[in-house]
Amino acid sequence: MNRNHGILLFFVLLKFALQYFALNDVYELHRDEFLHLDLGKHLAVGYLTVPPVTGFLSYLIILLGNSVFWVKFFPALFGALTTVVVWKVTEVLGGGLYARIVAAIAVTFSVLLRINTLYQPNSLEYLCWTLLFYTVIRYTLDQHNKWLWRAAIVFALGFLNKYNIVFLVLGLVPAILLTPLRSIFGRKSFYQVALTALVLISPNLFWQAQNGFPVLHHLQELAEKQLVNFSRLDFLLSQLLFFAGALWLLFLAFVSFLRYTPHGKFIYVFWCYISTMVLYLIFQAKGYYTIGLYPVLLAFGAVYLEHLLRNGWWRYLRLLMAVVPIIVMITMSQLILPILPPTAIVEKRDEFLQYGLLRWEDGKDHQLPQDFADMLGWKELASIVDSAFTFIPDHKYTLIQCDNYGQAGAINYYGEQLGVEALTLHADYINWYRLDEIEIDQVVLVKSASDDNLKREQALFREVRYIGEISNQFARERGTKVYLLSGATKNINKILAAEIEARKLF
Repeated sequence: MNRNHGILLFFVLLKFALQYFALNDVYELHRDEFLHLDLGKHLAVGYLTVPPVTGFLSYLIILLGNSVFWVKFFPALFGALTTVVVWKVTEVLGGGLYARIVAAIAVTFSVLLRINTLYQPNSLEYLCWTLLFYTVIRYTLDQHNKWLWRAAIVFALGFLNKYNIVFLVLGLVPAILLTPLRSIFGRKSFYQVALTALVLISPNLFWQAQNGFPVLHHLQELAEKQLVNFSRLDFLLSQLLFFAGALWLLFLAFVSFLRYTPHGKFIYVFWCYISTMVLYLIFQAKGYYTIGLYPVLLAFGAVYLEHLLRNGWWRYLRLLMAVVPIIVMITMSQLILPILPPTAIVEKRDEFLQYGLLRWEDGKDHQLPQDFADMLGWKELASIVDSAFTFIPDHKYTLIQCDNYGQAGAINYYGEQLGVEALTLHADYINWYRLDEIEIDQVVLVKSASDDNLKREQALFREVRYIGEISNQFARERGTKVYLLSGATKNINKILAAEIEARKLF
């Protein structure tokens, strides 16, 4: 192993070490992680919430034992691979060892340190964005069609992981049209590659069509309930935080496209950034949607920095410039990583408010950042549900009915319900009811604190028993209650089937 490969391996191992130590033990899995893990129990070419890749990754995690170690392993792996790709981009741009190290430090000590702690599609998404840039850059350099074919595979993987990569392509196409590389659109090979990409994603497209394009409904719901609470100014300001320790490196990247001749041929990367940002501003997107644009820019900035510091007294700044991202991350780590326990965050409330970190998707400020609050109370809920089963003599007539996917997924992950799967009329769980296999006589009902009306349930069952509720004051689900409904007086299967059908039609 040569020196360069040894240093790159160091960054890969460092990435894994940082990811596993960037999470305080007081926090549990995130509500989204529970949903994603349950997808692995119901493999399909499409889901209501995400494309199919997450389901197959979850299936692999389940085969490996479904432990927290493996849940956290894959986002850490994708983060490490993103560092590797940034290193390779820096290399093909002509960057020496110093530039590669600077780029690796900048991408390692960034918002990706937070993103890669969660088992969500985002980690693979940003890897795919960076890989797509890499394939286009390689094609620009040698005009070899193999890079187009690899770009098609990367796009297909990215699309089947998260549809957001379409926005990158929509930004990249007009950007390329502004440069001499636009000649690619006159080549037969380009359309062969594009057709191949379409074939690769077609199973999911057919699934979307057969199911009424739920992705469009999801986007509409997202716009109405969440994006409306985020202003375009919030979107722009958030861009300054993602790579706060390397803002100067990003600035150098933009300058290099205009001032550094070797980067001139890649100016489409600059125009892609502009056009993609404009698209997201038009749709009033969340700030983190753009994170995938930055890793490749760090590579350009690092190469240009190395060029600027090659001679004179400037070279004495090389060490300082390299460690700035590390210093900034150490300073900000308690704000962006779930390192502090909830009580310590409350004590530092003003500091968190200053950066808007306590604002949730409802547009209001709360005690903890939303992601942190979404990682509390789940084990307690599962334990309460488990205790309800001590009152149930025959589990095969039992349904665990929840208000949302976080509750259902947490119970399935942490609970011991002897094969009874928790379900909800929310997200993908609505497709997983097997009403033809069970005649429901009792229900373990999980009710959110905001919905505690039991009049309907009391009319359908002979007995309603209160079991317990989430007491963790910092949990987003605080006050969620568990009831045991026994002795159905009406056909619960028929009532539930009608409600499922009505929701699907809606």
